[in-house]
Amino acid sequence: METDGHRGPTADNMSSKVHSAGAGTGEPLSTLALLPLPSLSIGPIAKDHLPSSQERPLQPEANAEAIDFLSSLRLEELQMLFFSEMLVMVSDSGEPQGELTIEVQRGKYKDQKGLLSHCLVVHAGSHGILDKTICGNSVLGYLSWKLKPLEQHSHEFIKFPIIPVERKTSLLKKDGQLVMTNSIREGEEVKTSKTSCPWDSNEGFISEAANLVLLRVMAWRQMVPSNARFLALDTEGKLCCSTYQALGFQTIQVGHQQAQVFIVEQTVHSEEGIPTSCQFYLLSDGHLAKRVQVGSPGCFVITKMPILREEDEIEPPPVFHKEPLVWEEDMELYSKFLHRKEQLRLGHASYLRQHPDAQAVVSDFLLFLLVRQPQDPVSFAAEFFGFFSPNRTASPALRSSHPPGPFRPLDPKDIADSGAG
Repeated sequence: METDGHRGPTADNMSSKVHSAGAGTGEPLSTLALLPLPSLSIGPIAKDHLPSSQERPLQPEANAEAIDFLSSLRLEELQMLFFSEMLVMVSDSGEPQGELTIEVQRGKYKDQKGLLSHCLVVHAGSHGILDKTICGNSVLGYLSWKLKPLEQHSHEFIKFPIIPVERKTSLLKKDGQLVMTNSIREGEEVKTSKTSCPWDSNEGFISEAANLVLLRVMAWRQMVPSNARFLALDTEGKLCCSTYQALGFQTIQVGHQQAQVFIVEQTVHSEEGIPTSCQFYLLSDGHLAKRVQVGSPGCFVITKMPILREEDEIEPPPVFHKEPLVWEEDMELYSKFLHRKEQLRLGHASYLRQHPDAQAVVSDFLLFLLVRQPQDPVSFAAEFFGFFSPNRTASPALRSSHPPGPFRPLDPKDIADSGAG
């Protein structure tokens, strides 16, 4: 399924579509975020926290292992990850409290210059009730085939009875920069900040949308890149390092079936806060069977075993060895040969009966050929049959079979002169 669209919706449009799209959550936003999102906290964020240029720490960077892993992604591999899924959020007591939906599909993206390109479209959201408070979040992202963010919009909200809180975050590639805009609303108060970094410096950056696709790739490959260090956003919206660790395989109950899952733990290492970890229980084709945020109550689980997708095995084309054909021993081929031979014989005989002059010409030619016995039969044949052409030039008849002599002129002019004399 392909989504044909333009640039992603603005943050305001995203806010108006949260409930209709089924986005939202049932846990605190820092807990339910699809990738640990900037937590809804009171106070300035982003650029207000940036130190001066003399005190600014070194910018975190992804290592070669992470960049190589992203570079190894293939289009054929990513096409196997286009599907949607839904999980139910359950409390520690097993009671349902919300749901999580994730969809990855192929789409089109139009940049600011109007150029249209194919891309990955990721739409995910969760909603639920925690402590009698409605919570929710949603993410809509457009990614390149190497999981670089072209554009992303996320929206989180907690409807506290007194002061509802919501956060809107957007990422946009603009004029060679990756621009991040944060907006927090607490009641009627709105605080907005904007930061940017060079587009070329975000190698290895994994956005919330890219994280969902990357987990499916790891599940499909049944491996996690060793010692890979990616880039991500921490709970305050600042760039930091993110790592993945394989915790092995485990058999879990899914509905009435048992399924083996590959467990991956992602840890976001904040430069200022404490690290946050989340465990993903993945089926072999990338379906998410369970999601647990370390240290948080409840989790997301699937209630019905999906139909697992498998890569089609392309069988090599058959090889047919060439064998000598002895058609005389094949009754069918030999019968066809005799039949065709008889058809040709009858056809030739019929033609000669209808054109007796043809047989007379051929007989005359053979007679002259055997009598004269020329050294060059081809030239002799050309001269013989050239005699019947109305546009032929005057020349001695069949001169190619005449031996030269002092009294036999061979030049046509001499013949003409001698005739005139």
